[in-house]
Amino acid sequence: MLGGAATGAALGVLAAFLGEVRAPGGLLLGLIGAAGLAGAFAPSRRVLFVGAGLISLLVSLCLLTPALRLPLQALSVSQPPQRADAIVVLGGGVQCGTRALEASSLTRLVRGLELWRAGYAPTITVSEQSDVFSATCPKMSVIEREYIRALYPQGGPQVVTLHNVTTTRDEAARVRDLAAARGWARVLLVTTPSHSRRARGIFEAQGVEVISATASETRYDPTLPLPSDRLYALRAVLYEGLSRLKEELGGTPER
Repeated sequence: MLGGAATGAALGVLAAFLGEVRAPGGLLLGLIGAAGLAGAFAPSRRVLFVGAGLISLLVSLCLLTPALRLPLQALSVSQPPQRADAIVVLGGGVQCGTRALEASSLTRLVRGLELWRAGYAPTITVSEQSDVFSATCPKMSVIEREYIRALYPQGGPQVVTLHNVTTTRDEAARVRDLAAARGWARVLLVTTPSHSRRARGIFEAQGVEVISATASETRYDPTLPLPSDRLYALRAVLYEGLSRLKEELGGTPER
């Protein structure tokens, strides 16, 4: 039972990191308990240890070799910027306690402002997250608007908020409605590279013509020179894979 519980704890830590689980404490306790129970009986103990061993081998392959380069390339699509009606900066998250934009949110916003300064579009959209995960968390759109005002007290871009969004599908639906109301023919879509191909597909499914103008990757070096880079790349690949599976199964209903 102790061996099973230890294996469950290791799997829980791995799942909490690689899966970007929002409640890792509960997951960890559940896996420790379930694996400890499995370790008490010989048949389930064999299944547990063989399964954990296979997972360890796969993770080691990803950490010790650049095997993830091709999957990352398949997830990314980046196009030269073109004149458009708006720059859509997809949300990447916010730290609730510190009221700071997560790195992906900030780098996307910076990229959007670069495109605006270069004259590609007069309008930038920012996303206001819904209260699904935290009703007390500061709104990402408010922080981004403050950031833009601090940089450009006067003469800044026109900023439009996509209200109450939970998923990329929600953001695409909001932009679809804005495009119909304002006569937008094309938008520049700004997100992180590993999210770009899926995001473009979601927007195109809503009938929105997009040019994928990706932001810089901040979590890892895409050439994957170090095991730490490969670990974060594995996280991105798994996240995108699970997100695609969720979409195939119906996804999160639009709010």
